[in-house]
Amino acid sequence: MFRHQGKNRTFIHNLRLATLLSFVAGIVNITGVLAVKTLTTNVTGHFAFFAEEVIKQNYTAAITFFIFTIFFLSGAFTSNFIAEWVAIRHPDSSHVIPISLEIAILLVVGFFGVEGDLSTFSGKWIAFSMLFSMGVQNSMVTQISNSIVRTTHLTGLFTDLGIELSQLFFYKKGKERKRLNASIYLRLSIIILFFIGCISGGFLYTFLEIQTLFVAAFFLLIALVYDYVRLQFFVIKRKKFTRFAK
Repeated sequence: MFRHQGKNRTFIHNLRLATLLSFVAGIVNITGVLAVKTLTTNVTGHFAFFAEEVIKQNYTAAITFFIFTIFFLSGAFTSNFIAEWVAIRHPDSSHVIPISLEIAILLVVGFFGVEGDLSTFSGKWIAFSMLFSMGVQNSMVTQISNSIVRTTHLTGLFTDLGIELSQLFFYKKGKERKRLNASIYLRLSIIILFFIGCISGGFLYTFLEIQTLFVAAFFLLIALVYDYVRLQFFVIKRKKFTRFAK
């Protein structure tokens, strides 16, 4: 799911990656909305809020929204910088530090975060931290899937889905149809799992509040362990095959 890149990736690899991390992003998204009353998985809306506050000459709030975009950008930069650096010596493990960083951030916010709005210091640092973590996730997923999968926002997905649904009326050949169907299925899976993440995260928030982020971190940890166990299984299997061949 994480280790295969480039030509080695299959539709199933991308599907597993997309469904899991879009579910996590859905949980983070609704938790941010309920805890600090702002979006914490993408920055599109924050540019509009930034412009609105500038027009109102409320420059303190405008700077806050601008910093939101910087934290998301910083998360994306940090994630890919670490992945590229690790890949030089350990290409199979380039994803481990970025996803571990995301888990750590979600756990810290879950432990120490306190509900508030963006006028409070607590509300600001929660939003900054969550946006950074989603920048990390989005960069990691984009790099691993070669820009096929996006998990933290849906605007581009709905655009691509609309294009591909229209193409079904024109592309009739077997290979074209198969490619389109697979891509549509992948995008629908991301949208549905993001929606499920939002709904389940909202339900859990009524009991756990900000600690709902523990659930998101738990799923990321399970994914990391699952990927490691599968790798070890194939390594052992390959060694046995090599010994048998000799």
